[in-house]
Amino acid sequence: MIDRGKRDFVRMTALGALAALGGVPRARAAGTATLPFGNGERPLVAYPGKRPLLQLTARPPQLETPFSVFDEGAITPNDAFFVRYHLADIPTEIDPQAFRVAVQGHVERPLQLSLAELKAMPGSEIVAVNQCSGNSRGFFEPRVAGGQLANGAMGCARFTGVPLKAVLDKAGVTAGAVQVAFEGLDGPVLPETPDFAKALTLDHARDGAVMLAWAMNGQDLPWLNGFPLRLVVPGYYGTYWVKHLNSITVLDKPFEGFWMKTAYRIPDNACACTEPGKAPDKTVPIARFNVRSFLTNLADGAQVKAGRVPLRGIAFDGGSGIRSVEVSADDGRTWSPARLGQDLGPYAFRTWTAEADLTPGGHALRVRATGNDGGTQPMAPRWNPAGYMRNVVETTHVQAA
Repeated sequence: MIDRGKRDFVRMTALGALAALGGVPRARAAGTATLPFGNGERPLVAYPGKRPLLQLTARPPQLETPFSVFDEGAITPNDAFFVRYHLADIPTEIDPQAFRVAVQGHVERPLQLSLAELKAMPGSEIVAVNQCSGNSRGFFEPRVAGGQLANGAMGCARFTGVPLKAVLDKAGVTAGAVQVAFEGLDGPVLPETPDFAKALTLDHARDGAVMLAWAMNGQDLPWLNGFPLRLVVPGYYGTYWVKHLNSITVLDKPFEGFWMKTAYRIPDNACACTEPGKAPDKTVPIARFNVRSFLTNLADGAQVKAGRVPLRGIAFDGGSGIRSVEVSADDGRTWSPARLGQDLGPYAFRTWTAEADLTPGGHALRVRATGNDGGTQPMAPRWNPAGYMRNVVETTHVQAA
């Protein structure tokens, strides 16, 4: 009888052999969809382990979750979870038995930890949203460069793993350490392309919430979401959630790699915004989410029956948790409180429900969330050159008859 480790290896290498085409998994075409902005037509494709998702690029795979998925509940199914890679040389074969993550740099005991060794440590679980920095970029006006995403480059899952703090404590961080850098098994196709690496301050890395995760919603991580190990950084944008994590380096000075020093920067002000078309005077690395909320059961342009119409949706922020959600059926002139659903933790999607009395004719429905830290959403969209951190109060136009 084949043991579980060998069975996993057979399964994963079979996926690689079946899917590999020039180092990129092959997808099955499943139709097309049109997103609600210019040049919004996207192919729907089904990659191994995924239901049909919106394909932004094929090399590397960038896949957006169809927005209707978020009406299924607070937890995003593994096969519907969005995919974002930066570099096209992604792994298609990994032996879970041979896999190791290195812990090195300014530590007393450099380590090469297997999955079994990580799983033998005291574990933890957290329900957290992973959101791409450029989620909703396609709605920016004036338009900006970068992947033209709608609202589906996000998802919420229950992650299982070991706190990064425990791993760092096992290695023994030495005096003078200030940051921790992370790299994965994906790499650049061309040597001049910077390898993808990110960094957190030492205090953040040791906060107990940052995790090395091997499971997602009770199953092994999906291949395209970082199998067999990924970094989970609750409340922070997905750029920090390094996939196929195999290297952790403790540093005695700030990391200055391209993906920290040059890329993923936002204006250094309270709104992370500038006047449209204006470059910021100063930037800082993107970090924590701002607060967002969405109506999920009605799409823009929907036809509904006049009368009392049920509304439902999701809200989340960067970790304070959702205090309240309000809805408006008159384009923001008046607001009513929504009912909050189950609290899965401060980093998770919070579902909400409400009703709106709609007379025959057109209506502009709006939804606005407030976090426990007092943060709320602006009524007008904010702009920055990278198209990051959109969190405007969303509007859904419906026609009642």
